[in-house]
Amino acid sequence: MSKELYAGEDSMLWDLFLTFFRIGAFTFGGGYAMISVIENICVEKKHWITHEDLVNVTVIAESTPGPVAINCATFVGFKQKGIWGSIAATLGVVLPSFIIIWVISMFLDKFLEIAWVASAFRGIRVAVGLLILDVGIRMAKKMPKEPIRIILLVAALILTVLISVFSWKISTITLLLAAAAISVAVFFVQDRKGKDGEQA
Repeated sequence: MSKELYAGEDSMLWDLFLTFFRIGAFTFGGGYAMISVIENICVEKKHWITHEDLVNVTVIAESTPGPVAINCATFVGFKQKGIWGSIAATLGVVLPSFIIIWVISMFLDKFLEIAWVASAFRGIRVAVGLLILDVGIRMAKKMPKEPIRIILLVAALILTVLISVFSWKISTITLLLAAAAISVAVFFVQDRKGKDGEQA
C-alpha cells in the first residue's frame, strides 16, 4: 500500500514537472503570455486550481518579487503536492528558458543575423500581445460585476494607455498600490456601514 502511495506521489510530481516544462518551453513572451496557457491546462483540463485561484495568484504574483509565471507555477505545485510539488513545478517552468538562453548566448551574434529568425521574432511579438490581451479579456469577463471593480478596471486601463501614449513617469507599482488603497478604503466604509446597520 505504501509503495503504491509513493508511486502515486512520484507520478504527480513528474506530471507537475512535465506540464510546466511544456508551458515554459512553448510559451513566448514571459509570464503574462503564459497565464493564458496555464489557465487552459491547469484550470480547464487538469482542474488543479479554479479560475478564482488563478486570478488571485496572478494578483499576488504581480505584487510580489519574481516573475509572474514562476510564482503561478510555485502556487499550483504547492497546492497539489506541498513543498516538493512547488519545487517540481518551478523547476519545470524555469529550465526551458535557462537552457534556451544558455544555447542562444553561445551563438548570439550569428543567431540574430539569420533573416528568418528575425522575421519569426517579429511575428512572435504580435502573438504575444494577443495572448496578453486574451488573458485580460477573460479575467474581465469572469470578474464579479461590482461597481468598484468596474470603476478600478476602467480607470486603470485609461491611465495605462495615457501613461504609454504620453510617456508619463508613473510606475505600474503606483497603480497597484493606489487600487489596493482604494479597495481597502471601500471595504472599511462598507464594513462600518454594516456594523452601524446591525447596531441600529
